[in-house]
Amino acid sequence: MGKVKQKQKTPLKVIASLSLAAAVSLTTVAPNALAAVTQPEPDTPLVKENLEKLKVLGVENLPTGVKFDLGTNEAYIKIFDKDLVKVSILKKGEKEFESQGIAKKEADWKTPRFKVQDKDGIITLKTDDLTVEIKKEPFGVKFLDKEGNVINEDYVNQDKTSGYENGKPYVFKKTDTDEDFYGFGEQSGLDVNKRGDSIGLWNTDAYSYTKDTKYLYTSIPFFIGLKNEKAYGIFFDNTYRSYYEMASESDDYYYFYANGGKLTYYFAYGPEVGDVIDRYTELTGKMDVPAEWTLGLHQSKWGYTPEEILNVAKTYREKNIPLDTMHFDIDYMDEYRVFTWNEQYKQALKQLESMPGFHSIAINDPAVKQDENYSLYQEGTQKDFWAKNPDGTPYIGPVWPGDSAFPDFSKQEVRDWWAKNHNVLLNEGVDGIWNDMNEPAVFRDDDRHAHTMPLDNYFGTEDNKILHTEYHNTYGHDEADATYQAFKVNKPGTRPFVLTRDMYAGTQRYAALWTGDNVSNWEHLQMSLPMNMNVGMSGVSFVGNDIGGFASRPSPELFARWIEVGAFLPFARIHYDSDAKAPVKQGQEPWAFGPEVEQISKKYIEMRYQLLPYLYNEFKEAADSGKPIQQPLVYQFQQDENTHDISDQYMFGDSMMLAPVVKEGQTSREVYLPEGVNWTDYWTGQEYQGGQTITVDAQLDHLPIFVKKDSIIPTREVQQYTDEKPLTNLVLDTYVDKEVSYTFYEDDAETEDYKNGEFNETEFKVKKKYNSITFKQKQKTKNYSDSKLAQYTLKVNNVEKPTRVKAGNTKYTEVASLEEAQKQTNTFFYDTNTKTVYVSIPADEKKEVKIR
Repeated sequence: MGKVKQKQKTPLKVIASLSLAAAVSLTTVAPNALAAVTQPEPDTPLVKENLEKLKVLGVENLPTGVKFDLGTNEAYIKIFDKDLVKVSILKKGEKEFESQGIAKKEADWKTPRFKVQDKDGIITLKTDDLTVEIKKEPFGVKFLDKEGNVINEDYVNQDKTSGYENGKPYVFKKTDTDEDFYGFGEQSGLDVNKRGDSIGLWNTDAYSYTKDTKYLYTSIPFFIGLKNEKAYGIFFDNTYRSYYEMASESDDYYYFYANGGKLTYYFAYGPEVGDVIDRYTELTGKMDVPAEWTLGLHQSKWGYTPEEILNVAKTYREKNIPLDTMHFDIDYMDEYRVFTWNEQYKQALKQLESMPGFHSIAINDPAVKQDENYSLYQEGTQKDFWAKNPDGTPYIGPVWPGDSAFPDFSKQEVRDWWAKNHNVLLNEGVDGIWNDMNEPAVFRDDDRHAHTMPLDNYFGTEDNKILHTEYHNTYGHDEADATYQAFKVNKPGTRPFVLTRDMYAGTQRYAALWTGDNVSNWEHLQMSLPMNMNVGMSGVSFVGNDIGGFASRPSPELFARWIEVGAFLPFARIHYDSDAKAPVKQGQEPWAFGPEVEQISKKYIEMRYQLLPYLYNEFKEAADSGKPIQQPLVYQFQQDENTHDISDQYMFGDSMMLAPVVKEGQTSREVYLPEGVNWTDYWTGQEYQGGQTITVDAQLDHLPIFVKKDSIIPTREVQQYTDEKPLTNLVLDTYVDKEVSYTFYEDDAETEDYKNGEFNETEFKVKKKYNSITFKQKQKTKNYSDSKLAQYTLKVNNVEKPTRVKAGNTKYTEVASLEEAQKQTNTFFYDTNTKTVYVSIPADEKKEVKIR
């Protein structure tokens, strides 16, 4: 049976064709003109005639749940928390499984109070939030909320709900036609809602992938179901290649299975989507608060010469386009030997470091060149640190350096060794590490290889072998762990920055993700939105795509539209392919497409830098709760069914909604404004009620942005790099209907002192009643003594001109310009054109400020 038709999406209006007056004429190469996308060997189907029929033969109560005798199998239902349950089905005598993706192990959870009942062939476990019913024959699990509503249940119609088919663990679940699915990590396709999709997880070097490519670089076996506007999450903790048929065969059921391993999954109940992600990232680990410089713009190219790296950096400064970081791709190494330098690139790094405000990131690959004169290879061979062939000899395969060995990151001693060797990079002044090729990729495609090492290779020790078929999806995870530890060893106290192409569940605690070798075409710009949103819904907030596309080259129009999106990605990097692989020799820096596109780029990059206080605070919340930063609308508005299928709009943090143009020639588009809140056009100040679709103009230089009412967006002046100037004046861009509160977080933005409590938190409250507005601040935490904040500029949008502003007995003076108001506190300025009042408030103001 073919793929079930998905719900209809509202088509976008495409109006007129766009011409670029001063632009260079380029031809965007179609994806099929590039190399064929690498994919693994064919899928292993689930043979439904061979499914197991399980029934309960005995029950044993445990302090943490219940154990079931299923004959040749046994099952465990473990209560981790009142809204988190672990389900395991094992062969008799086997131990339960926990992958390295789990950060908070079973022993670390405090089991809540729960009741067990055995009645009418059903065992019931009940917590304050969740009821789990286990049917004895056929064996099946059902989850209900405290009101008794079914959240999720096994598909008992076929009597074979879960078990093993020829060693493959599987679970069938019942689904309703209005149930929607999100997450699954990094997925291709143009729809954020994955209902109706056949999904596969096997980390693959998928250069120039398309919307139909099934296997990409990252495998996160976690998804969120949304049923009756209530959310749940399932984490299938299985590192083998796995498959998800999400109502792709029938509207009645979905199922997931893997090529091997144990049947282990965790069930988390919301009912809010955010609650599910918070719980999932408690289980698999929260990210760190990143250093602020990593949130600036990054520039990269495969093939920059040392001179080009310096010239590009200088040109950004000369043109006053903000930039923080230059990346060093594989060219900087000595013949692609990891942890080595080509001397010319090392000198370029020194010169870059001498220029104000530049950081550097160096790429690193796992493949170690087979070279008897290469000390890293000698040491790894001597200490038995390599992945093995089935006969126990080191596996050697070709990558960039030629024939290479692959570190066995499953061993702690190898991870420690790898971490230590980063001194070659970090001691030279490199600020961040970029892990590439870590699927692991091998340049060989034959009967035993599918662009990776053979499945019967092994890791670990002779008496505890881990076959590659099991370890493959976690290879990059363990490498990210080792790279993260490199900073602890070589740069203690500094916040690590690791960028990776390859993840498993939990890798968010070590690294940020970019979505691999995308393509300079409109399909990829469109696809990047749902792709990033689903990565964010999978617990990875720090995500981005190569702006402008990596493979091939963009047209000026495409680059302009892409930089508008790129300025509002959690991770913002322009990166492009070697000239040797591109039919058009075209730079991909903002000025490479003519003055019009350069100005558009500058406008939106500057806007990102203005928004850094807002973005940094969003990252602090992501570190606390796992919340995504690039959010699908359904994340905040799950009660509004109209948001469930919207793939071309997103929330950038809590307050800003973006509706980018992602189709060629489009100069106008429809925008849906979610119901339940009011919205303000960021550019015009026009206000709208939620729950409607509007049509907005979107000329080439215009990115439609809407702000959710009752929001405060903290901003600052534009800088050329993130720490160019201390933050002395925080602008509080306020959109208030009734009242709004915002807690502003501040720390040193570079060290790990914040983990010891060295930060400030200030709560701002703004209330609007009739023609009166009040502002009050409250210091909630004050442990960061180096804050330079001296004043707040309260910017209140769409209000009438006040007659007076005062705080206690202090009257604020009206001044004639915003510039004047910024120069001294206890002043205010009213802009009659935009109906905006700016009030300059001392940062230590303890009294309520009244604006009337």
